Amino acid sequence: MVAIGSYALYLWAVLERPAGVPLTHAPYAGTLLWTVGLSIVVSIAAHIAIAASSPQDANVKDQRDREIHRFGEYVGQSFVVIGAVAGLLLAMAEAAPFWIANAIYLALVLSAVLSLVVKVISYRFGFHPR
Repeated sequence: MVAIGSYALYLWAVLERPAGVPLTHAPYAGTLLWTVGLSIVVSIAAHIAIAASSPQDANVKDQRDREIHRFGEYVGQSFVVIGAVAGLLLAMAEAAPFWIANAIYLALVLSAVLSLVVKVISYRFGFHPR
């Protein structure tokens, strides 16, 4: 959820560029770094707050939890690969750095979202690895 929120904040900030400035010339690098950094900090703080609210259950994981986590991460990583390939293709096509950075950032956000969705579905409908 933090990834979606930070990406929405990033899009809002970049799309609110000064009038007459083309999108590829919008100042995006600082905004991208701030939103990614803020996302990391908020994620860590949320994890700490959740663990502190129920310390007895914070690190209790059984085999099923570990398998669901691993499966969700594996599926989510597919978008990391897609983002890397998209970045390479854009670089080879000599696209503006703006498009390369945004393709990679979008892929990272989609990776986090897909990983979360797969984990929730696995918990909700059952996880059958074989």
